[in-house]
Amino acid sequence: MNLPSVLSPESPQAQEVLNLFWFMLGIAGFIFLVVTGFVVTNIVRFRHRQGDGMPRQMEGDTRLEIIWTVVPLLIVTVLFGVTVHAMRIISPPVHDRQPDLEVIAHQWWWEGHYHPSGAVTANEFHLPVGKTLLLRFHSADVVHDWWVPQLGRKIDVFPNHITHLWTKIDRPGTYLGTCDEFCGPEHAWMRIRVIAESPADFAAWIQHQLQPPAPPTTAAAGEGAGLYLSHTCVNCHTIEGFSTATIGPNLTHVGSRETIGAGILVNNLENLTRWVENAQAIKPDCHMPDLDLSRQQSAQIAAYLEGLK
Repeated sequence: MNLPSVLSPESPQAQEVLNLFWFMLGIAGFIFLVVTGFVVTNIVRFRHRQGDGMPRQMEGDTRLEIIWTVVPLLIVTVLFGVTVHAMRIISPPVHDRQPDLEVIAHQWWWEGHYHPSGAVTANEFHLPVGKTLLLRFHSADVVHDWWVPQLGRKIDVFPNHITHLWTKIDRPGTYLGTCDEFCGPEHAWMRIRVIAESPADFAAWIQHQLQPPAPPTTAAAGEGAGLYLSHTCVNCHTIEGFSTATIGPNLTHVGSRETIGAGILVNNLENLTRWVENAQAIKPDCHMPDLDLSRQQSAQIAAYLEGLK
C-alpha cells in the first residue's frame, strides 16, 4: 500500500503537478534569497553610526523603477507560461470521448460505474496500469473533491455539473485518497482506494464484477439472505438477482472489498457484524439506519454479505 504523498507521483499527471511545484518553489526561494540579501546588506552597510546626520534623500530613480517593474512582470509571465504548459499536459481536451470510469460522490461514499462494461463498485476502484484513463465526476448531493495525491490533481465534484480528470498509472499498487472538500460530519471518513493492476488482472476483475454473486453456502448465510430480503436492506442496496435499489452502495461483491464504510473498517466478519448491527455507532450521521437487529441477526446478515465475493 502506498501512503498518499504528492512527493511520490505514480502518473504523468501527478509528476507534472510536482514539477510545477518544484519550479515555483525554486522561483520563490530565489526571490526570498535576493530580498533577504538586500535587506541584510542594507542593514549592515547603511546602519546608523555615531555622528551621522540625516540620510541623503533619493527620489525619481527611473532606472530602479523600471527594474522593479520589469523583473516581476517577467517572473509572472514565466510562471504563467509554465502553468499553461502543465495544464495542457494534465487536462487535455475531453471532446466527446466516453469515460472509462464514472464516479458519483455521495455523503459519505463513492460510487463507480465502468464503461463500457457496466460494472459497478463503491469506494474501491480497480484501474489498469499503463493506460490513459478518463474519469468523469458528478455529485448526488453537495460539493465534494476527489484527490488521490499520487495519481493526479484534485478535482471538484459538483451536483448538476460534470467534471473530468485524466490519469495514467505507472505501476501496480494500492493508492489512497480522500474527499478534500468539507461535505458534512463524516467528511473525514470518505476515503478512496485505487487498486492499480495489470491490464489482464483488471480485465479479470471486471468479468468477475459482472457475474452474479454465489448463493449462500452456510446455514448462517442462508438465514442472513432471508433477513436481508425482509428488512430495509433490500430497499437501499443492489445485489444482482436480489434487489436493485441504489440509495446505498452496491453490495453485489461487497465480500471482496478490502474495507467497509468508505474506509472506516477493515472488511471482515466481525466488523461487518458491528456495521450491520449499528452503523451509527461506528460512523455517526451516516445514512444507514439502525434496523434494531439482534446480535445474532446481524451476524447472519454479515455472514451472507461476507460470502458475496
